[in-house]
Amino acid sequence: CVFTLIIRGKAKSDSAQAEKQTQTVTEDEKRAPLFSGLLCSVYFLYFCTCYGYYLIVTWLPSYLQTERGFDGGAIGLASALVAVVGVPGALFFSHLSDKFRNSKVKVILGLEIVAAAMLAFTVLSPNTTMLMVSLTLYGLLGKMAVDPILISFVSEQASAKSLGRAFSLFNFFGMSSAVVAPTLTGFISDVTGSKEISFVISACLVVTGTLIFAVVTLYKKKATQRIASA
Repeated sequence: CVFTLIIRGKAKSDSAQAEKQTQTVTEDEKRAPLFSGLLCSVYFLYFCTCYGYYLIVTWLPSYLQTERGFDGGAIGLASALVAVVGVPGALFFSHLSDKFRNSKVKVILGLEIVAAAMLAFTVLSPNTTMLMVSLTLYGLLGKMAVDPILISFVSEQASAKSLGRAFSLFNFFGMSSAVVAPTLTGFISDVTGSKEISFVISACLVVTGTLIFAVVTLYKKKATQRIASA
């Protein structure tokens, strides 16, 4: 009897483990491949997001000095402001994303749209006060805030077998903007004599990346609903 109970217990344990492994494989198969439309839209969105950030980091001091008349101390304060307010923004919105996991896409879209508006308003601000407000809001709601949410989104969507490569591509697109943004801005500045158009371009890029991401996620959501109802 004892041997019978042991054998039955082992059989149940093996059956439960096999069922768990099958469920894990099934869930992994449902995730997006490395170059799926959804992940590619995230890669491009991150490029656009980082483009605006690295534009701010590299060319904001020069813009403030040559086109806004800021002096040394004010330039340092304005430039540091973006990074300082970015830390609490990142902590708050990552917590918000974890708390409302089903609304992660909405949080990303909202942050990106506001960040694009603040990038454009940086050059459209009529006075110094409004300029500082736009820079503060960009630091609070821009790249630093959306970074952890995008990383979490990639980890949820990418297959476990390709997760490392997915993050490598994600970082590649982000860091490539660190090369493109300063170089292109310098070229535009030499040609036009102003850096204002570069800020507008960065805002347009963020809007474009956000719209593509929104369309792809909406399409996937509808496709998933059709499959579930079939």
